[in-house]
This record gives sequence, C-alpha cells and structure tokens, in this order.
Amino acid sequence: MVAEKALDPGRRGIFVAPEPPVSLATVGQLLAGLNREQRRAVTHRDGPLLVVAGPGTGKTEVITRRVAWLIATRRAKPGEILALTFTDVAAQEMQARIDLLVPYGHAGAAIHTFHALGDRLVREHAFELGLPGDVRLISRAEAVVLLRDNLFALGLERYRPLGDPTRFLGALVDLFGRAKEEGIDPARLARFAALATARATDAADQDAAAALTEQAAAYGEYQSLLARHGLIDHGDQLALAARLLHERPAVRDEVVRRYRYVLVDEFQDMNRAQVDLLFALTPETRSVTVVGDLDQAIYTFRGAANDNVRRFGEAQPDLTRVLLRRNYRSRQPIVTAAKRLIDHGPRPHVADMDSTQVAARRGRRALPVRLESFATADAESDGVATGIAARIESGVAPRDVAVLARSNAEIEPLARSLN
Repeated sequence: MVAEKALDPGRRGIFVAPEPPVSLATVGQLLAGLNREQRRAVTHRDGPLLVVAGPGTGKTEVITRRVAWLIATRRAKPGEILALTFTDVAAQEMQARIDLLVPYGHAGAAIHTFHALGDRLVREHAFELGLPGDVRLISRAEAVVLLRDNLFALGLERYRPLGDPTRFLGALVDLFGRAKEEGIDPARLARFAALATARATDAADQDAAAALTEQAAAYGEYQSLLARHGLIDHGDQLALAARLLHERPAVRDEVVRRYRYVLVDEFQDMNRAQVDLLFALTPETRSVTVVGDLDQAIYTFRGAANDNVRRFGEAQPDLTRVLLRRNYRSRQPIVTAAKRLIDHGPRPHVADMDSTQVAARRGRRALPVRLESFATADAESDGVATGIAARIESGVAPRDVAVLARSNAEIEPLARSLN
C-alpha cells in the first residue's frame, strides 16, 4: 500500500510521509468498556467540551482515557497535554491511571492541581512579577507570624484590641485568602471601601465602612510585606499566575502554545480565581475539556462558584455538551433518594440537559433507603448501635457494617454507643 503523503509546510514542494497511524487494536483497548456517551467524550476531537457527570458515572475515567486517546492517536504529544484537578490525591490517582493506559515512555502529560500549576508559572516567570527567583511559599501559620512581627505597620485599630493585640490576625489571614479566591486585590477592596464610605447614611453604615477600610489597608500592607520578603501564600499561587497571564501577553502566548489540550476535573468545585486562570489558559478556539457535576458543588464555603458552567458556556460559544447519566456505583434506591434531596435545592441550569441518573448496577435485590429521626444526638448514636447489634445477632459479620459520620466530632458518641 502506498503511504498517503503530506506537504511539509517548512519546505516548499517537498513531500514527506506522515507517521504511521496508531493501531486499531490500541484504540479499541482504550475505548473498551465505555458506554456511548463516555466514548463520545473520550474521542471528541477539537474545540471546547463540557461533560456533565454525576457521582459514579465515570468522570475521572473519561478524563484519563481521553488523555491516553489523544496520545495514542497522535493528536498531541504528551507534553502538549495539561490535566488539572482539585486535590493532590486526585492528581496522583489520575497520574496512576494514565500510566497504566499509556505505553511505557509515553506518559509525559502535565497533571497538576490548580495551585501546583500556578506555583510553577509564578516561579518560572517570577521576574515578570517583580519577585525574586527563589520566592518561598508560606503556610497560614507563617503568615500569622509575619503579621504579628509587623503588627504596628498594619494600621489596625479595631482589629488590635488592647487586651490581646494579636487576637484577629488569623481571621485577617483567612480574609485575605478568601479575597484572593474571589479575584479581589487590595486596590479593588480599597475602592469598594471608599464607595461604602461615600454611600454611608447612618452610624451603622459608617462603622461597617470604617471596618472595611481598615481591612483593605491591612490587606495592602500584608501584600507589601510578602513582596519585600520574597514570599507568596497559598492564594498568591492562583492570583499571581492569573495576573501574569492577563498582563503579560508574551508569557500567555508561550503557555498557550505549550499546552494544546487542557482537561479539567471537578469543574464545579473551582473558585473564581481558578476559573480566571483557566480562562486565561484557554482562548475561545482552544481544545479544553471540563468535567463536572451540577449537583455536587460542595466547596462553596471555600469560594466555589455555582455558576461555573454558565460562565464557561458564555465564554465558549461553540461548546459541545455530553451528559453522562449511568451511575455504576450505586443501586437505584440510593440514586432515587439522592435526587429527591437534590431537587429541594437550587440547581444551575444547562440547556437541554436532564442530569437525572439511572443506576447501571444490576443483580441482587436493592434494599430501600430508610430515614430514621431521633430527638437527640445521644439517642441517634444509641439507635445506630442498637440497629448494628441486631444485625450482628442475626448473623451479619461486623466487618460488613460501615458507619459514616458527617464530621469527626460525631464519631466519639457513636464509638461510645457501639462500645
């Protein structure tokens, strides 16, 4: 068979044979076991893609197999792929899965958390940000110590009580971190404080504006202290990286050329600073894949925005949407009960997409979900222990019983009742 020839754009009139295509067997192995919707997401060619997927529908499997498919079909070299996820554990799991799918020596895709990517960009281009090359990341505790050592430079009055001058420093560090998650720098907070002062009509408004003004001044001084000492904090990893890409077009173009394909897991849990960084990495024509669950945004207390999907759709007019509805983890009674709970809360809207799940697990009869109410926490713990004791007496092995609690504080009374 005569190999198809292609024109080499670097040499006029010279034809070179392209690399041999990947074997159909290899592609078949990558797609084996996927349902139709999963396969459509994995084999999406170019352009923005939104995969709406609930728990147990194979979100991470789609991301990892898509990375392997892009490499196997030679649509991208491993170094041209950037996969972003929410936690270090998730990044390690994704790396391990890709290593199993991709032949030895071909696994070179960049798999990072957003903070790790931001940290890398800040260190690579520290000079562009006015930072030293050996910039150091500090913890929350170190940030509190930095404020304590420079207490009188912060301009604090109400937040420096005479009895305990350092009482509010931890809360201030948390405030500055949340501001960075929302993309608010000291100058913007100061402008908002000035506007609040101008609009104050009574003593309460004036007091609130004065508090905001003091916070903004302390925030600005905190950032100055970090810069003078060559330090960054956790929030700076995102805020400075986004600022770098927005204010330095040459750097942005270099990074955009480096990563031709960008994939994002747990999109619903991203805060505004992470979304801004993603948008800076992905102009309108980029091949960016985001995977998320509209009903599973659990990090709103850390700044996660429930309008991420809407913002992404508005920024990507030629967006392709794929919905994964088959739940391979839970049986139908659990899926149905979860939907009843979810339907009581506000839900982001995605046009023409009904994310109602269908349980794919079959086999033995699934027991219904029961809700039991108790008057007190102690009564609840005793009720759980009594139910477990009855099951063990009927022949159930203790190792087959699991007790899940919402927080560590609830474990002790449960353990006491079980004892």
